[in-house]
Amino acid sequence: MKENVLNVLLFLFENMMVGDPDDDRDGLQSSLLDAGFSPQEIHKAFNWLDGLANARPSFLPSAAPSGAPIRILAREEAEKLDVEAQGFLMFLERQGVLDPAQRELVLERVLALDIGEVDVDELKWIILMVLFNQPDQEAAYSWLENLMFDHDEALN
Repeated sequence: MKENVLNVLLFLFENMMVGDPDDDRDGLQSSLLDAGFSPQEIHKAFNWLDGLANARPSFLPSAAPSGAPIRILAREEAEKLDVEAQGFLMFLERQGVLDPAQRELVLERVLALDIGEVDVDELKWIILMVLFNQPDQEAAYSWLENLMFDHDEALN
């Protein structure tokens, strides 16, 4: 199993969605250990989630007006996201799924991962986790979730 912090996060996210939201950290850690994840990766995942829980996007306009400047990624950000993921992030912002503050939170959370380059599929999951953690983002979360799963079904 190619194990990294993103795999742990995805396992937690999928199980938190259907599992008991009141599970304590020790119970979750035991479940992760039983699933075969290493203590180091579990620790990194909990740190990542703590960073997400403590991060709140600043209050910026919810949508960039047409003709607004395009955000140029810093070198470190561009190296972390593959080209398709960069385009997808821009697409979500133009569609109004992500506002500029949420985009920045997504980028910050991508950089906080202890993995190499992030592809578009991994980015989609990161964005879902960010939206899930933000208040009043049910519509954006559902839109992205539908896009992901409708696309996956079309491929089968």
